[in-house]
Amino acid sequence: MASLVPRAWPGETVVCLGGGPSLTPEDVAACAGRRRIAINDAYQLAPDCDVLYAADHQWWTRHPEAWDLNCLRYSLQPNKRPPHQVIALQVTGLAGLESWAGGLRTGGNSGYQAINLAVHLGASKIILLGYDMQKTGGRLHWHPDHPEQRPCNFKAWISYFPTLVPHLAHRHIEVINASRETALDCFPQMSLAEALA
Repeated sequence: MASLVPRAWPGETVVCLGGGPSLTPEDVAACAGRRRIAINDAYQLAPDCDVLYAADHQWWTRHPEAWDLNCLRYSLQPNKRPPHQVIALQVTGLAGLESWAGGLRTGGNSGYQAINLAVHLGASKIILLGYDMQKTGGRLHWHPDHPEQRPCNFKAWISYFPTLVPHLAHRHIEVINASRETALDCFPQMSLAEALA
């Protein structure tokens, strides 16, 4: 039986913390008190996050300390079962927005998936941080690259985000890209202070 994401935060602002080099501890701290989804290693900057999302079951194997965080933990349905503390959702396609709370559209990257997860949780406003979708300062991440780092196909990833826009608009969900540096331009861009106002 599939696990369903509860609509736990109806009408709330949700901040998605990505892995791009522009993510700073100061920006993460400025979001304290808001609902936060930490993506992959972003939990290191936000150990008090509400949700930790990592699609890759191998990521969870490499980060057993993340199993003990006091938050909800989500992943995608893996080939191997993740630790029992991680709720696995089903892949339901590549583009668009999944409305069934047991699945996610992937967009080829975890940042895309986290937006779909925020929608399931009930967000009415989603703020993106660390969604660089490019090398910034010659770096791929704010942290050291992952072991066995896969190529980042930014061009392909960026191409999927516009498929979210009409679905989000239909649901009256506002998405703001407050990343300090970004190549993702399908959402309005503004400073974090403006986005949080």
